[in-house]
Amino acid sequence: MEPLIQFVPFILIFVLFYFLIIRPQQTREKKHKQMLAELKKGDLVVTQGGIHGRVEGFTDNGDTVQVRIAEGVKVDVQRASITFLKNGGELVEG
Repeated sequence: MEPLIQFVPFILIFVLFYFLIIRPQQTREKKHKQMLAELKKGDLVVTQGGIHGRVEGFTDNGDTVQVRIAEGVKVDVQRASITFLKNGGELVEG
């Protein structure tokens, strides 16, 4: 009985760790994947590098997004590197 009681604090720490760290991270990750899947032409986005631009198109395989960052300047970025979607001047974390 005593060895079982010694593991109770470890179990409680794991449960606390799960609900404070692991579960919120999984929720954020799921929300981000959903945001990336719903990207469409004309969306205002911000990349991990801090580049603000408008989605102009997608490659055939869908991994790369063409983003217009200025008049006549388009760059190709990995879809996964898009961090935020701008909605009405406000950053919406995805």
